[in-house]
Amino acid sequence: MIVAQTLRDQDVDDPSQVAPQLDQIDDPIGRVTADGAYDGAPTYQTVAAYGVGIAVVIPPRSTAVPSGDPGLPTQRDRHLAMITEQGRLSWQIATAYGQRSLVETTMGRYKALIGPRLRACGFPAQQTEAAIGTTVLNRMLAAGRPNSIRVQRVIA
Repeated sequence: MIVAQTLRDQDVDDPSQVAPQLDQIDDPIGRVTADGAYDGAPTYQTVAAYGVGIAVVIPPRSTAVPSGDPGLPTQRDRHLAMITEQGRLSWQIATAYGQRSLVETTMGRYKALIGPRLRACGFPAQQTEAAIGTTVLNRMLAAGRPNSIRVQRVIA
């Protein structure tokens, strides 16, 4: 299920959209997983503003270096240390980074069912079109998903 969405102009960077997306989530946030485009202190700081215990799982860039901040290592510094000691694949397994593929699958489903491009001309209309497409996809997924007693929603 898509719980937050934004449509941004091509000149806007991905990390600047973290706060607008987190603002849309009413439930407690236990974890934020994103791809490497979100790597950097601004994303970690934005997430920290929404709660102290939120785990941030973002693969550091290959050129990333520890922050050098005094005191306890940051989440990002711990990720860097783990990757250095155990390798990137071990880090992905330990942090369950592979769950991000579920998001990629959902986006592929959106493009297959709703369409790979927007039809509206103006940006406000495109934002509305994307929001409607998200709602339609969520309803389609809810209608086709069986209620299973084995799978229970867990809010971490």
